[in-house]
Amino acid sequence: MNGFFRSSADLFAELNRLQGLVDQAFGPADRTSIRGQQGAGFPVLNVGATPDSVEVMALAPGLDADKLELSVDRGLLIIAGERASQLPEDRERTNLYASERFTGRFRRVVSLPEDADPQKVEASYRDGILRVSVAKRESSKPRRITVN
Repeated sequence: MNGFFRSSADLFAELNRLQGLVDQAFGPADRTSIRGQQGAGFPVLNVGATPDSVEVMALAPGLDADKLELSVDRGLLIIAGERASQLPEDRERTNLYASERFTGRFRRVVSLPEDADPQKVEASYRDGILRVSVAKRESSKPRRITVN
């Protein structure tokens, strides 16, 4: 009976090991669980618009700004990069009980509206937030016409 009861640390380590085996066999699934979503949806995005621009905010703490890749192609804003693991190199001696922080390569794609101008994109990264502003085409903005 002594082998039947395990500590919670052993149980979580075993669950993580089994989840790793399932992910190896079938690939990581996009699933929501009480322990967090693995990889899907990183970075979290907020997308909105002003009269002059389309605004995208990516909540992405812990990134190296030099490793961020942004591009606009055929009406799509593509945000890609990599967040390095903060775990010690000696993983054989490390017990991980929960892992909700995404590490590894990521790629998010935002479909831009037709009035977005791909030639006028500005981006900045500060305090873990990537801000991307895509200006709207002048031709799409309302303008007042004077009647003679």
